[in-house]
Amino acid sequence: MSVETDSISRQALLELANQMIKQHDDYLAGMEANDVIQQGEVLVFRGPYFLDEEGLPSAKTTAVFNVFKSLAVELSSRYHLA
Repeated sequence: MSVETDSISRQALLELANQMIKQHDDYLAGMEANDVIQQGEVLVFRGPYFLDEEGLPSAKTTAVFNVFKSLAVELSSRYHLA
């Protein structure tokens, strides 16, 4: 069963997502979504992941993952890319 979602431009969706990021409990300074793609019915957000000097995930990476996952869950149920 497919849920009907509203069409939204990539730019408008990124603006909304970045507002939501700043209000999220796991927000860290510098955290932002700078790209979004649609994979099926899921919106996938991309941005800096705060890797360490060796290019490995840091503690901040987990926070980014959790925030982007939250965005995907909440916004995919409401929108699809125009």
